Amino acid sequence: MARPGKDDDSLVEQAEGEAAPNPVWFKPIMIGLMLIGLVWVLVFYVSGMQYPIPGIGAWNLVIGFGIAFVGFLMTTRWR
Repeated sequence: MARPGKDDDSLVEQAEGEAAPNPVWFKPIMIGLMLIGLVWVLVFYVSGMQYPIPGIGAWNLVIGFGIAFVGFLMTTRWR
């Protein structure tokens, strides 16, 4: 016997191959990493190539671009 009263149309079904939406924190972290990387590189150039970490020289560029690159890699997973 069927159960009366319950309507199954209100359920949202998701196909197995469809990707789930991103969590709420994903977009702020993605944008934040890109901005932090940009600010890191800008601080490096504005400070006369001394900061944000004194003593490592041009490796500051690698760190800044690396942080920004992780943010850009996250854009490939954004839904």
